[in-house]
Amino acid sequence: MKKLLLALMLAAGGSLTGAAEVYRIAVIPKGTTHEFWKSINAGAIQAQRELATQGITVNIIWKGPLKEDDREAQVQVVENFVGQRVSAIVLAPLDKKGLVAPVETAVRGKIPVIIIDSALESKGPASFVATDNREGGRIAARNLGQALAGKGNVILLRYAVGSASTEDREEGFLEVLRKDFPGIKLLSSDQHAGATRDSAKRVAETLLNRYGKQVNGIFASNESSASGMLLALRDAGLAGGKVKFVGFDAGESLNAGLKAGDMMGFVVQHPMRMGYLGVKTAVAVLRGEKVEAVIDTGVGFVTKANMDTPEMAELLHPPLDKYLK
Repeated sequence: MKKLLLALMLAAGGSLTGAAEVYRIAVIPKGTTHEFWKSINAGAIQAQRELATQGITVNIIWKGPLKEDDREAQVQVVENFVGQRVSAIVLAPLDKKGLVAPVETAVRGKIPVIIIDSALESKGPASFVATDNREGGRIAARNLGQALAGKGNVILLRYAVGSASTEDREEGFLEVLRKDFPGIKLLSSDQHAGATRDSAKRVAETLLNRYGKQVNGIFASNESSASGMLLALRDAGLAGGKVKFVGFDAGESLNAGLKAGDMMGFVVQHPMRMGYLGVKTAVAVLRGEKVEAVIDTGVGFVTKANMDTPEMAELLHPPLDKYLK
């Protein structure tokens, strides 16, 4: 009889109080190619392993769209997991509005949803685990503004329409620039890099062809947009500190660019912590525990001077091999 009850519980994707706790948790990133998302995956597996030592079995199902502009694919992934009756969903929504309907369908079906990385315009999710992205944008603006001594011409390279996390970064950047650095002129603030490094490079090349002789500083609001801009600056002969360039998020190419002096610095998040806390929070909800509505995973600014400190080195070189095999 006990075996039958446990089998029924597993089929429903839940657990039995007093019996072995087994949960199936879908972790859905915006994309699967960038290093940022691989760190999220590693953090989710870190939580899985830690929970196993407490007698809680979590089966992580990692699935997301290949490209970070495929909203329809992400909607379908969420809908499929709802149909499969997973225990919970941890989601980084590609669009703050476009993912509302499938998420609220999940919640109505008693499948708790934890939102990570980027906000969703819904009260349905149980918690939001993310960076304070607006503050991250402010940090970028303060560092760039100070490096330019409050004067010069700046380009903001945006990421994508509807991405709440990057839109918050961009607005935080503009807020501080306008308030604290009135002597800095924005040459361009309405261009979007798109989902990939290659699309970002094309947009960046167009901007540099137009403003390359005038620009003194640049901010790109995510890993792929910053990587594309870095390539374009090198091709245009504007790297090596000729233009003060600030990015957002770490990655192999950006780390190398910082070390080479082609970047002034970049804002760093804690993506492994985000994935870790996303899964831990989902399990807490499933166990009936109270969770915070908003969980801030922290943000910092890395430069060539501090990139080798223990704190920053861990963020720049997360132990992915330890968790992703």
